Amino acid sequence: MQVTRELFDEVMVPNYAPSSIIPVRGEGSRVWDQNDNELIDFAGGIAVNCLGHCHPALVAAVNEQASKIWHLSNVMTNEPALRLAKKLTDATFADQVYYANSGGESNEAALKLARRWALDNYGKEKDQIIAFKQGFHGRTFFTVTVGGQEAYSDGFGPKPGAIDHVAYNDLEALKALMSDKTCAVMMEPLQGEGGLVSPTDEFAKGVRELCDEHNALLIFDEVQTGFGRLGSFFAYMDLGVTPDILTSAKALGGGFPIGAMLTTKDIAKHLKPGTHGSTYGGNPLACAVGEAVMDIINTSDVLDGVKVKEAQIRAGFEAINAKYNVFSEIRGKGLLLGAVLNDEYQGRARDFMVASAENGLMALVAGANIVRFAPSLVIPEADIAEGLVRFEKAVAQIVNA
Repeated sequence: MQVTRELFDEVMVPNYAPSSIIPVRGEGSRVWDQNDNELIDFAGGIAVNCLGHCHPALVAAVNEQASKIWHLSNVMTNEPALRLAKKLTDATFADQVYYANSGGESNEAALKLARRWALDNYGKEKDQIIAFKQGFHGRTFFTVTVGGQEAYSDGFGPKPGAIDHVAYNDLEALKALMSDKTCAVMMEPLQGEGGLVSPTDEFAKGVRELCDEHNALLIFDEVQTGFGRLGSFFAYMDLGVTPDILTSAKALGGGFPIGAMLTTKDIAKHLKPGTHGSTYGGNPLACAVGEAVMDIINTSDVLDGVKVKEAQIRAGFEAINAKYNVFSEIRGKGLLLGAVLNDEYQGRARDFMVASAENGLMALVAGANIVRFAPSLVIPEADIAEGLVRFEKAVAQIVNA
């Protein structure tokens, strides 16, 4: 069978519009397509491939576990799931872990848990969930409604109720909306899809204080920001704010599908047997990989290295902008960075992404006006330098067109 991009249009549901490039193998921070063209990966599978492609430790973990046992369902537990859960709880505020297969599923579990906790403790009137405009929390109907982007949630009929939104970093608006009916506030400790918006220190701490005041749970969606992406193991650790529930996925599996919801024992007890579940959640293969990822990521070498690499990319953005004047600002933190296009190039982020690929660089966008980079956390500095050379060629291509 000849596998081409045209085959996608024939056999795949058209909810995606992928690039014409079909990668077939990868190593480290580089991938090769069907024609053996090489690309440097600054996209990281949308902040998933935290250790690049085919990292030897992850390959070894998959191979070792694949020869033992693949799947059991949750009728029985398994050793990799328990080992990983123990490492996650030892490294965080949490006492207990629930496994899922994705960020959306982890967030679904968090939201259901918050509602059940409120019902058990305070009654059915305490059901309001507040989240933030331009947030993103997944694609299930519950999570996409909590996410603050109507373009993703409209057009599917009546939405789940008792969900409200305020602007990110607007503490006064949140304060005005909260009451004793609020059961949870859900936030990203840095908005990813919504434009790489960092929280102010006052905002992050203020949200925590308001939740305490109204007996509401604070849920941190760390699907994109967690596992070293911002330079700390989880982003909450740098903010000095501890959530009640935290969700993780993406980098947790380094490319293998896995998600996790972390919380305290007192909150977790409200998900009694039968109240929620997942056939594949806690799968031995996924957890074995997750354990290998965690052993590498949660080290000072990797986490400190993220900050060094961030400085290198920021300097590269600034040097390119000094020549071509296309960006108004650089946003983000760690290795989740975005260059905001200035007025002259508004709406053209995708053009920059396409031009990058034409020049041998995989990049991302965050909306129509931001070019986003989310490379491997262990990308060599030489690959960053070469990637920036290729990005400059892409910028020049657009500016001189």
